[in-house]
Amino acid sequence: QVQLVESGGGLVQAGGSLRLSCAASGNIFSIDYMGWFRQAPGKQRELVADLTSGSITNYADTVKGRFTISRDDAKNTVFLQMNSLKPEDTAVYYCYAAKYGLTYWGPGTQVTVSS
Repeated sequence: QVQLVESGGGLVQAGGSLRLSCAASGNIFSIDYMGWFRQAPGKQRELVADLTSGSITNYADTVKGRFTISRDDAKNTVFLQMNSLKPEDTAVYYCYAAKYGLTYWGPGTQVTVSS
């Protein structure tokens, strides 16, 4: 089992920045991917960014150039630095980890961007 806990969400004005953190615990060996999805009201959950165990990053087109995913292996933590935030970035952001074909999710953290 892998446990994930997000932090860093909140309310920010358009153009502002937030940094989300996702701390992983439990059986974290051999995790293939970690990353972030988001879900806005009335919309499907969508991939924002992910990071492979080999440090290859992948971003949704809507966040490229504005968001950066990174990790601190010593702290078993993945970060999502979000800059130039837009009202359409408003959503619940979920951290996930994929291992041996299974996906683990955090409870989510709300990000609200006001115009």
